[in-house]
Amino acid sequence: MQRVFEALSSTVRRKILAYLAHADLTAGEIAARFDISKSAVSQHLSILENAGLVTSEKKGQFVHYRLVPESVANTLNSYLQQVCPVSGPLKKESAAIAATRADTQEPGGAP
Repeated sequence: MQRVFEALSSTVRRKILAYLAHADLTAGEIAARFDISKSAVSQHLSILENAGLVTSEKKGQFVHYRLVPESVANTLNSYLQQVCPVSGPLKKESAAIAATRADTQEPGGAP
């Protein structure tokens, strides 16, 4: 999961994912949409591929990249599973604090 969040930390990589969400593209087609070199785009694609967010397939002389939506969804789901168990106890603690505060306030809201 750490690799995914590191991959998503780059604005360029997030934009690449947005393009790939609509169509499979080659590195050259992606590079044409950015003000960076094809080599830099290839490095970004390599990071995204290592994180499992995109896959590549050689078609003729070109390598086509595509988004792996299941991977994005699974990563977000895993993250939420890690975060949500914490939210239950925090909700209870917050409710207890609010109840204690309400008990100590005078009518009209003044302490």
